[in-house]
Amino acid sequence: MTTTAEAPTAAASTSLDEVVTHALVRDIRLPDGAGTLALVTLDNGRDHTRPNTFGPQSIAELTAAVDRLRTRAVAGEIVAVAVTGKPFVFAVGADLSGIPHVTEREQAVEVARAGHAAFAAVSDLPVPTFAFVNGAVMGGGLELALSCDFRTISAGVPALAFPEVFLGLVPGWGGCYLLPRLIGPAAAYGLIVDNALSNNTMLGGPKAFRLGIADAMFAPVDFLEASIAWAARVVSGAVTVERADHTADAEAWAAATKAATRTANLKTAGTSPAAYRAIALVDAARTATREEAYAAEDEALGDLIMGDELRAGLYAFDLVNKRAKRPAGAPPKELARPVTKVGVVGAGLMASQLALLFARRLGVPVVMTDLDEARVAKGVAYVRSEVDALLEKRRISPDQARFLTGLVTGSTSKDGFADAELVIEAVFEELSVKKQVWAEVEAVVSDTCVLASNTSSLSITSMAADLAHPERVVGLHFFNPVAVMPLLEVIAGERTDEATLATAFAVGRTLRKTTIRVKDSASFVVNRLLGRFMGEFGRIVEEGTPLEVADAAVAGLAPMPPFVLLGLVGPAIALHNSETLHAAFGDRFFVSENLRRIVAAGKPGYYVMDGGRPALDPEVAALLVGPEQPVILKAPEVRRRVLEALADEAHRMLEEGVVAAPMDIDLAMITGAGFQFWNGGITPLLDREGASEAAFGGRFLPVGVASVPSTP
Repeated sequence: MTTTAEAPTAAASTSLDEVVTHALVRDIRLPDGAGTLALVTLDNGRDHTRPNTFGPQSIAELTAAVDRLRTRAVAGEIVAVAVTGKPFVFAVGADLSGIPHVTEREQAVEVARAGHAAFAAVSDLPVPTFAFVNGAVMGGGLELALSCDFRTISAGVPALAFPEVFLGLVPGWGGCYLLPRLIGPAAAYGLIVDNALSNNTMLGGPKAFRLGIADAMFAPVDFLEASIAWAARVVSGAVTVERADHTADAEAWAAATKAATRTANLKTAGTSPAAYRAIALVDAARTATREEAYAAEDEALGDLIMGDELRAGLYAFDLVNKRAKRPAGAPPKELARPVTKVGVVGAGLMASQLALLFARRLGVPVVMTDLDEARVAKGVAYVRSEVDALLEKRRISPDQARFLTGLVTGSTSKDGFADAELVIEAVFEELSVKKQVWAEVEAVVSDTCVLASNTSSLSITSMAADLAHPERVVGLHFFNPVAVMPLLEVIAGERTDEATLATAFAVGRTLRKTTIRVKDSASFVVNRLLGRFMGEFGRIVEEGTPLEVADAAVAGLAPMPPFVLLGLVGPAIALHNSETLHAAFGDRFFVSENLRRIVAAGKPGYYVMDGGRPALDPEVAALLVGPEQPVILKAPEVRRRVLEALADEAHRMLEEGVVAAPMDIDLAMITGAGFQFWNGGITPLLDREGASEAAFGGRFLPVGVASVPSTP
């Protein structure tokens, strides 16, 4: 193959705001005399940490390049056009950084029309078009790929998704029309609605290929060469690609729409307009023309861009991608001490998860201890079984598996902590037990070894009070499952010094966690807010409101119904948290007598799964005691009361200095409790629904920060 390059034109000039994704064109002579393919490479000139996106200038440059290619195709100079991306990235969609400055609906509609026009121009080229999906592809990037006639995908693609509904948008540059027609409505709803509402689940290259999004898949090592060779065979007629007509079965299409609507109802209860707009667009795609479908997407984008849910979603995106990297109140990195060995007190499930995480991310020896050999052996066996599972899934190599297995050891003695720079405890949630543990550890370790507690609610100051060096005690509150949940609450006791805190934040970064500095107060951030949320919900139900009414009222606040969430946390842990909070703050934190009965009976929660859906366990129902004079609220009353309780508690936390700002509360609830992006976590929702005003007479955030700016 031989290539020639086309220089970028004046259309590629950058603005002060947009990182322009250039459309760089080079000619490739196809093998066996098949002709010349024009290869468009999308490249914003940055490395993989700044993916290709499409802002106004990027769209203009792509449009100009496609116009020139159309002229060349008509003249017979080229026989095909292909689009690919810079190394590791195809494109991840529209550049949304300018959305906060969009103040009129017509501006929003123009954004939609520009993308449609550019991608339709690719579809309408008079020669076959190919997308060579070489790396991460999302949103508008995926819509560009769908606009091509054929697609290849690398087996190494780590992330393919339509995240728009997750943020409060819809795939608005052709996705709601092109995807269901390509892979069928049920599979399309899976990407556009189900995955987006499941905390933005991504697909890898192989799964995308199996769904039919791509026509061919090749190994990463020679992906471009293999894709070009395959395209040559398509152009020459040696390879044909069959397409199923998914529009023919109206009943199957209607059934898929009904199922997607059920999913949206279950996960949002109507609180995410984007989900329902996406469903309507996909449903209409069966009979709509392309022009009709694209016009409908334009209107949907116009409405949603001017809605508060998208603005809250972008606010949340900014928190996770920017604020999380610069934690408020974190000491200078230079103060952090090196950590070359870790001790873990405890060998239960949480402790074992921590041991594996430290070994994987820090790559240092980890020693686990517990009261007897059987518990230690069980903990070490858990780590080894998880390593074996990672190996089986090809997440790690055999050499890495052997390395990790060798790093984690166990003992009934704490003597192995003598040369550790960090020891973390994950023992029973009882202050006296933890104080005893630290007294034993302090007798073994060096004076500068950081002592970290994984407590979910207890005072770090009290825990360290009797130690010779209380300044080196810090809270590192991980969330379960440890490997999955991003949040790490870093709790400073009254005497915790800056070097200890700096080490804690440095370790958190290496563990790839979102770290938030938290004041030493009962249950910290996430568990305190969840405690108020669950307590108020439980109080309303025990006062007499039917569970199904209360569940429907609070749907869309948390990632799952409250009593389902309680089952995931564990009734005993939830009861302990509510008792701790009640002891610290009084009656505004409700302690459920029914929950006490469930814990005493050893039940794992209120619900059992019935056909994949939660249903009240009949044995639990028999334990529940209702009031003599029930107070039955309607769903809107339940919602208002729960939201006002959350607003009151969040406001109190800020007044107490538990965290630095409302943004930290939102970041914690998103990364530690799975609260939705389109709500901005929690405080934008409380402002939007008037709960903040009702609770304390103000707002958490100024108008325009996580909402549509007010117009003069």
